[in-house]
Amino acid sequence: MPKIFTSKTQKTGEIGENTAVRFLVKQGFLILERNYTKKWGEIDIIAEKTNKLYFIEVKSVSKPNLDIVTRETLDQYHPEDNMHPWKLKRLSRTIQTYLVSKNVPEDKEWQVDLLVVFLDIKSKKAKVKVVSDIIL
Repeated sequence: MPKIFTSKTQKTGEIGENTAVRFLVKQGFLILERNYTKKWGEIDIIAEKTNKLYFIEVKSVSKPNLDIVTRETLDQYHPEDNMHPWKLKRLSRTIQTYLVSKNVPEDKEWQVDLLVVFLDIKSKKAKVKVVSDIIL
């Protein structure tokens, strides 16, 4: 059964995840799963590119007037700072569960990325910031 998003924050998150998927596909990624959920955690997007797995956390931020937002402004926002140790621990456990449950070979390369999606809901525009290879 698909998730039903009711709050404004949840709807922003859903739009951000959909935007992230479109961005990744344009970059040549194959989307394997979305919202892989276990009791102890969730992975927003699991993708593959050039025989490497990517576990992707998506953070969505609603910002009006994206046209006037500069690269410098985007770089001042550091969502990776919000990746608290308990969040990283839960993410790590969920990734390990995925790898075991899907019988992924131990020598398969993988990494964790963070995609920040800046959304201007009113004008239906978005900008994506990629933080690659987060250390768990």
